[in-house]
Amino acid sequence: MAKFVDLSARRLVGLAPTAWARWLTGDNLAQASDLLAGKQWGARPNDVLIKVQSLMQGAFLVANAIQLRPDRRMAQHARACVVLAEERFHLPVYPVVVNVLPPAQDTAIASFYHAEFMGIVAHQDFRVIDLWEIEAALVFEQGLTPLLPLLPILRGGQDALLLGKAVNQLRADDKTADLEPLLAFFASFVLDADMVRGTMRWDMTVLRESPWYNEIIKEGAEQGIQQGLRQGIEQGIEQGQKDLLLHILSRRFGALRPELIAYVRTLPASQLRRLADIALDASSLRAVTAFLHSMA
Repeated sequence: MAKFVDLSARRLVGLAPTAWARWLTGDNLAQASDLLAGKQWGARPNDVLIKVQSLMQGAFLVANAIQLRPDRRMAQHARACVVLAEERFHLPVYPVVVNVLPPAQDTAIASFYHAEFMGIVAHQDFRVIDLWEIEAALVFEQGLTPLLPLLPILRGGQDALLLGKAVNQLRADDKTADLEPLLAFFASFVLDADMVRGTMRWDMTVLRESPWYNEIIKEGAEQGIQQGLRQGIEQGIEQGQKDLLLHILSRRFGALRPELIAYVRTLPASQLRRLADIALDASSLRAVTAFLHSMA
């Protein structure tokens, strides 16, 4: 039986929770003391809660909501994370949303939640980190081991020297060696897939266990469904237009020959409006046929 490999956000953050918390908060005196996955405190599986002790701030929590791509619903979710964490642990919460990949063209990246209802106001700010805006060199300068498998996404992370350094660092430690397929997975978003497979370990059995991989598959399926729906609607409208044209022709000129019906059904949408004018104005079916021949 294949060995289970944990490629979750909690696993990544757990590689260096103190360095991660210091980077997110800017508090270089912070020390991580505990780490909880989302299911342990009522949040989503890819959410991570870090309990931190700081000389400056005392005890507090860093709530990490890590998502593959920005989602317009994340602002409300970030607020929910803060409420769940505060209610359970009775500590102040520093919320952070980490976006791994850039958003779709029409998706805005929110940095706060705000709602008003019947004079009641709910507001929650949170820090937003877009990984594609982070300099790749920072990973090595600050010991941000959790970002090693995500290095290709970072700014400058496609550099061959930096990628080689990341691969060697992952392979050098038994705790991180099994994360190399995840590095290859994210490298495939920005580099040639054949080159990635030639230089890094690409293990599909491992990758299929990753929430990142599953989210990509889900995203692709949703996009395919949406595209299919759009195409289906467009095709349905065009088919309805052709059916209406054939109905008008048969009402005006009687039964239509099968070859004429088949030909009308092959016409592109751009020609249907002109044919509709002819179908309504022509004095005979022969005139309609002549028009069709002229279009051909």
